Amino acid sequence: MSTGKNKFNQKDSFFMNLAFNLARDRFGLTGENPPVGCVIVKNNEIISTGQTGLKGRPHAEFNAIKSCKKNLKESTMYVSLEPCTHYGKTPPCSNLIIKSKIKKVIFSITDIDKRTNGKSFKLFKSKNIIVKNGLLKKKGNKFYEPYIYNKTKNLPFVTGKLAVSKDNFIYSKKKLRITNKYSEKIVHLLRYVNDSILISSKTLNADNPRLNCRLRGLSNFSPKRIILDRHLSIKKNSQIYLTSINNNTIIFYNKGEQKKINLLKKKGIKLIKLTVNKDNLFDLKLVLKNIFSIGCRNLLVEGGKNLTNSFLKNNLFNEFYLFKNSNKLGSTGKFNVSTQLHQLAFKYKNKSNLNSFTGNDIINIYSK
Repeated sequence: MSTGKNKFNQKDSFFMNLAFNLARDRFGLTGENPPVGCVIVKNNEIISTGQTGLKGRPHAEFNAIKSCKKNLKESTMYVSLEPCTHYGKTPPCSNLIIKSKIKKVIFSITDIDKRTNGKSFKLFKSKNIIVKNGLLKKKGNKFYEPYIYNKTKNLPFVTGKLAVSKDNFIYSKKKLRITNKYSEKIVHLLRYVNDSILISSKTLNADNPRLNCRLRGLSNFSPKRIILDRHLSIKKNSQIYLTSINNNTIIFYNKGEQKKINLLKKKGIKLIKLTVNKDNLFDLKLVLKNIFSIGCRNLLVEGGKNLTNSFLKNNLFNEFYLFKNSNKLGSTGKFNVSTQLHQLAFKYKNKSNLNSFTGNDIINIYSK
């Protein structure tokens, strides 16, 4: 399956980039399945496109084929990830591609899922369909990094986030927010592309957050809210309690009064009881395993100083967004995180930034 003989031109790259754009539009919205984009071309004209359906089905190739109004014979399919060959809740896309008389299939990277891994390549060749892979491979590996991590580790891909002042405080006695409105929109975009969000009970009770996505038109794609609350200290007048519906809230706890447990369950909040260690803290790796087991694949951690420190100490962040304002808080600042930021810079060597449209804020993105 060497890609050394595969020759791609500028048009191939254009169509594959379009496929990735379609896939990116579904990032965080496809449940346990990876987001995939598909473009079908005939005589250098795009005749159909498709993307993975919400919650993971139907698959992108199915949507592209079924929505096409033209004859697919002699066409070329560009797809961001190798088409599936296994039977699950739906038949394999590879069978539909073969049946549709598509002449050529080009995909970026091989699916790491053992049920498919390289099998479609061999299947298409056996059916005299021209098949190539490796187009924009570097981009494909980066784009599917969370999916690959999910499959190889059986853990959610974890993104951390902190907003700090120039002098590294995360809380102000006088200001509700440390960073500006542009950074706030990016935070909500992160909530949109992650299917779950985690905070501690300390943050819950101090800030009373909603933890939803408040970008126009995207509120329905808010993440599941996950709270680490050892003694079920959540208050009945908290935003999280009041807006809990349809299993959108999960609380990890260790001890709690039965009356409170019954009240929370009646509200539709999922409770998961876990043991604590000698320091009276949850095992975060065990927390992540439980989060993965309930179907969450991309987790955003909006922790305070202590939770962020615990994740850093245990090397559990896959990437980290640091929002930094250009103003100092001085004596009005609380909870200095200079130590945590040194750890971040030391452990995560790759750094990029977003600062072209964030006003006086700088957003550093750290990754392994």
